Amino acid sequence: MEAELNSAGIPTAEAWRACGTDEAYRRLLCSIVRPHFIACYVMKMALQGRPRSDCQGAEKAALHRVFDALFAKHRSLNDHGIEKIQDRSGTGRQR
Repeated sequence: MEAELNSAGIPTAEAWRACGTDEAYRRLLCSIVRPHFIACYVMKMALQGRPRSDCQGAEKAALHRVFDALFAKHRSLNDHGIEKIQDRSGTGRQR
């Protein structure tokens, strides 16, 4: 995660705290090929000083909606066409 944050222009924990989870994850979406919800919510819990297992139920569902919105907004930045092919064949993103 440290390497991914560095490549996204977030070199320190202080820089991460300053920009917050949503901005940090937006930057990650711009710099990595395959985003993962787990990384997004672990980052959110870490910035709040909470264990990742603390995020459950309605809170986790709400965070998933935020992740989906961030992913949808920035998907085109890293779209190599494979997602559309997988979607058409029924092997795309599963949840």
